[in-house]
Amino acid sequence: MERIRIKDLEYDKVSKISGFVEKLKDTKYMVFVILRDISGETQVSIDKATQSEMASEVLKAIEGSVVSFWGTLKKSDFVKKYGCEFLPERLQIESIAEPSPITEEANIDQKINYRWLDLRTKKNTLIFDVQTCLVNSFREFLLKKDFLEIHTPKLIGTASESGSDVFELKYFDRKAYLAQSPQFYKQMAMAAGFDRIFEVGPVFRAEKSYTNKHATEFTGFDLELSYIDDFYDVVKVEEEMLVYALRNVKEKYGDKIKELYGLDVVVPDKTFPIMKLADVYKELESRYGYKVPESELGDLTTEAEKLCKNLSQDMFGSEFLVVTDYSAEKRAFYHMRKNGVPQGYDLIWKGCEITTGAQREHRFNELRAQADEKGLAKDVEFYMQFFKNGCPPHGGFGLGVDRLTMILLGLSIKEVMFIFRGPNRLNP
Repeated sequence: MERIRIKDLEYDKVSKISGFVEKLKDTKYMVFVILRDISGETQVSIDKATQSEMASEVLKAIEGSVVSFWGTLKKSDFVKKYGCEFLPERLQIESIAEPSPITEEANIDQKINYRWLDLRTKKNTLIFDVQTCLVNSFREFLLKKDFLEIHTPKLIGTASESGSDVFELKYFDRKAYLAQSPQFYKQMAMAAGFDRIFEVGPVFRAEKSYTNKHATEFTGFDLELSYIDDFYDVVKVEEEMLVYALRNVKEKYGDKIKELYGLDVVVPDKTFPIMKLADVYKELESRYGYKVPESELGDLTTEAEKLCKNLSQDMFGSEFLVVTDYSAEKRAFYHMRKNGVPQGYDLIWKGCEITTGAQREHRFNELRAQADEKGLAKDVEFYMQFFKNGCPPHGGFGLGVDRLTMILLGLSIKEVMFIFRGPNRLNP
């Protein structure tokens, strides 16, 4: 008989269910098992008088053990929590667990040591329900707009983008690097005439950052599109994509998120507000007394980024804020410039950066000059070849799937990643 997920059980129909023993209660006349699978949980009721052998057998399976039951789901006024109970006819113990080495009170680093056990909770399952919905929504939205999904190499021959913060490894008789971004290959796709592409894949950053939002390996969602007029076209696509995804998350999981995390999923009902960096600093000083150090005027400081949560709410009633007009010194060499100003943006959500996007420089001579300016001409020789035979004007962005989930659920990066990777974490 094929196993049925608990949420799909039908009354008065003989079925097989399998899952983890959530709770086990031994009373004078009955043994009660709360059985849980990823879809839900139910009470299994075993009568000691008529099913003594099954009752004795199931008591060997402590919490965390995996068991299967064959039986029938019946409505019951006595089971207040579920309104029903599963009456088994047969039991099979699939595996007997040892006592769990972690408790709910354990810190996140202790829990990660036993991540396969830590993930066996409703709250943690919901994280990946939400993340799946987000990524699937992005994909749905873009496929409807004729985007192609591509998969770029993560083993590369030269250090991408800046040459820093990359992991070096031995590749047969030469050096290779783990890609810190699919940026160059996204642009190669534009030069190939692919027009609109996206990718979901791993990203590697050799940064010794110990914050609640940084990781050395994470999942990136990247997008690039051709024939844009300016970077505002890129902002518009991202805005529409995020609104589409958040609406889907709210419809499917909004109630569960409220129940388990106490948070409301807010779907933007207006265009994302846009501010120049200099104006952001001006408002932060006048409203909250924050004065940026002179040396940091060309970039958004960590403290200013956090204050943008209040700024975007107070000025625009929005959780999102698009910040533009960074200094050329602080932006990548491949960002197009107009009058010396990079044509790009950061998207801040609830005081945390989730995206850097831009119109790219697609003209070979200008791109070469900007690479020379930053001393990267030799490092990006292979990349420069993409633009010698014609390339349409284009732009795009990248956002972190894990960071997006983290902000949505009010958690840390360690909690939302299936397995976290950081400077001090390479196991499990």
